[in-house]
Amino acid sequence: MPSSAITLSIPSFQGWIRRIVLACAGIYLLNNLLFYTISPEIYRYILDWFGLIPARVLHGFIWQLVTYSLLHGTLGHLVFNLLPLWMFGSQIEDDWGPKKFIEFYLFCVVGAGLVTILVALFGIGLTMSTPTIGASGGVYGVLIAFGMLYGDRPIFMFPLPFTMKAKYMVGIMIFFVLVATIEPSRGGVANFAHLGGLLFGFLYVKFMPRRGAAFGVSEKYFSARNAYYRWKRKRAARKFQVYMRKHDRNVSFDEQGNYVPPDENDKKNGGSKSGWVN
Repeated sequence: MPSSAITLSIPSFQGWIRRIVLACAGIYLLNNLLFYTISPEIYRYILDWFGLIPARVLHGFIWQLVTYSLLHGTLGHLVFNLLPLWMFGSQIEDDWGPKKFIEFYLFCVVGAGLVTILVALFGIGLTMSTPTIGASGGVYGVLIAFGMLYGDRPIFMFPLPFTMKAKYMVGIMIFFVLVATIEPSRGGVANFAHLGGLLFGFLYVKFMPRRGAAFGVSEKYFSARNAYYRWKRKRAARKFQVYMRKHDRNVSFDEQGNYVPPDENDKKNGGSKSGWVN
């Protein structure tokens, strides 16, 4: 890890960070300024269909587990979500690559949404009809990941004239989120979504495969598929051996089920083996 402090001045603005920031900003301008001015009914329609409403998600509106993160209530809400996402998320995306980063971000967003629904089911500060919007779940997932990955890296707390280790800064922010959960959510911004993002961000960094969940799943799939084909090959070899013995002929196969030619064929072929390989 580099020992120099991060000044939080001009991080890279590319990849999924740029796409998410521009999408959230564009949707805010379109929905909160244009549509709300033209017709408040359109604004409420978008909120009902794309904000996270637990009752609707349980009735099939599962896309809300992602789309709620693209909507924001006020300009301050938008800025205070997108600014830390850009400042800290860009470092993670640069190190992880775009595929793993977007997998991680969506994992946190969906996880935060599921925690919000669970809290609403128990009626803890939320109801099943309370809309939740904002990228806070994904952003707090990014923050906890940054604290875990770069915990000892000093952060220059601009405009304050001192630095602080990343893990302490993240710890302070988590403390304020915990305090905020004491009060019910207001304006569709659920503090429990923040906690869900923190939880799922921690779980991803701690337990997911180094190259991401998608790679881990595909690796296990191909491993299981290859094991199945090896089993079929060895099973076919055993059947073929039984068949050839009935015709007074012996054939040999190795432990992988590959055919082993007779000695005279080995001599002709320079002692090499031929047959099926996986």
